[in-house]
Amino acid sequence: MAGTIQDAFSLSGRTVIVSGAGGGIGTAIAGGFAAAGARVACLDLTPPHDTVAAISAAEGEAIAIACDVTDAAQVGAAVGDVTARWGAIHGLVNGTSNDDPTGSILDLAPDEWSRLFAVQVTGTYLMSRAVLPHMIAAGGGSIVHIASQMGHVAAKGRPGYCAAKGALIQLAKAMALDHAEAGIRVNSLSPGAVETRRMLLRHGDLETARLYNAPKHALGRLGQPMEIATAALFLMSDASSFMTGADLLVDGGYAAM
Repeated sequence: MAGTIQDAFSLSGRTVIVSGAGGGIGTAIAGGFAAAGARVACLDLTPPHDTVAAISAAEGEAIAIACDVTDAAQVGAAVGDVTARWGAIHGLVNGTSNDDPTGSILDLAPDEWSRLFAVQVTGTYLMSRAVLPHMIAAGGGSIVHIASQMGHVAAKGRPGYCAAKGALIQLAKAMALDHAEAGIRVNSLSPGAVETRRMLLRHGDLETARLYNAPKHALGRLGQPMEIATAALFLMSDASSFMTGADLLVDGGYAAM
């Protein structure tokens, strides 16, 4: 890697797909990548037009695409739309996520378990499988799976979520080994508790979310979506060019406690 620190973090001239771009973390990642110069394809179950509008207002380049990542045909069509518009694909963030009800596996119905893994693990597999040939053709690229600190530290009442996020961390490691020779780096990113719409829905309001989650983090607060986006930019860019098969914890010290 040559050039300046600023050059290392630049995504100028690159096309990146961000799934889950309609959520708090995904929106921040997509916006951050666009600010770094990338063309960003923003995917979500419904087209994330607000994310794209914010990027466009900041003079970035982005498109919104509706895609159910559990549907192989929709994934293939979405990737096809991106290549038809911009050609090569240089990066992928697998950020689509969902939640599970609180309780043990006795409380987690089989269809709830299956849906959790379909969105988080199978969706990541399908997106990666569709994008990898284009990255190989482009001579390399970077893939980031959005995991969680719960992939490292088990949480009572969250067996499905812990298992799914742990699977993403291991999937990144295996993919990193399989595709290193093609110049493709694969890493995972594990946030702690972050102030997002899903967090508020789970706890009812921000104050309750803070009271419950903040003490579990050494920094004593929740994370902000942009704090995750800056870490994702590091993993996507040449700033992390000697890094693959790793998991980056951005958890406010959660796993250290």
